[in-house]
Amino acid sequence: MKPETEKIIDEFLLHADDIGDEIVEEVKEMLGIVPFIFTILRDRPDIFALATIADYRTSRPESLDTKTAELISIAAAAAAGADSCLKVHIGAAMKEGASRDEILDTLLIAAMIGKTRVLASSLRLFRDVCGME
Repeated sequence: MKPETEKIIDEFLLHADDIGDEIVEEVKEMLGIVPFIFTILRDRPDIFALATIADYRTSRPESLDTKTAELISIAAAAAAGADSCLKVHIGAAMKEGASRDEILDTLLIAAMIGKTRVLASSLRLFRDVCGME
């Protein structure tokens, strides 16, 4: 990196602890809890600030309302098998006004795509090995 860029980053990171505190409070308000990974990542204030700013902005894009963003988070957590994240984002979606049916439909769509992924790859291999009839 250019020295000027390094200087800007270093100046920003002088405030990493304060930024981290604000992020923790904002996420606690947004999700209703502080994710356990934050407690460990806070040991590295510079990494925590940089990584969580990107995650926060990604999770709250200007193009989506917060309920939609949370429903997408539910689908992604379900697909990733991230049970703790799934629980957190179901709660956050409810806080943002998602109904039980909207959450259930989101999970069913995620499951359908997961099933399709398994079928698509496994049936291709089946066809390659067994041939078509």
